[in-house]
Amino acid sequence: QVQLVESGGGLVQAGGSLRLSCAASGFIHRQYAMGWFRQAPGKERELVAAINWNGITYSADSVKGRFTISRDNAKNTLYLQMNSLKPEDTAVYYCAADKAGWLQSGPPLSAQSYDYWGQGTQVTVSS
Repeated sequence: QVQLVESGGGLVQAGGSLRLSCAASGFIHRQYAMGWFRQAPGKERELVAAINWNGITYSADSVKGRFTISRDNAKNTLYLQMNSLKPEDTAVYYCAADKAGWLQSGPPLSAQSYDYWGQGTQVTVSS
């Protein structure tokens, strides 16, 4: 049984930074695709960033240059460093794992592809 537990969310002013962590327990195969999604009220859950087993990363256009995803395989932990935060980044952020791994074209973009989810952590950016 895989469990994902996020931490690090909170309230921050625009322009500030936060670092989210996702601690994974249970069997996590190194080839699982790991990603961060977010969901704002009234909006669909969207992939923000993803990383594959050998460290190749993907970032959505909306966060490119501001957010950085990383993983520490020894600690079974996924991170999302968020800089230059904007009010539109306000959402619940979720950590997710996809057993199928990355596609040839990159990470699975749809939330439906992911098998395991954390409970989410709220990020609120004030203007």
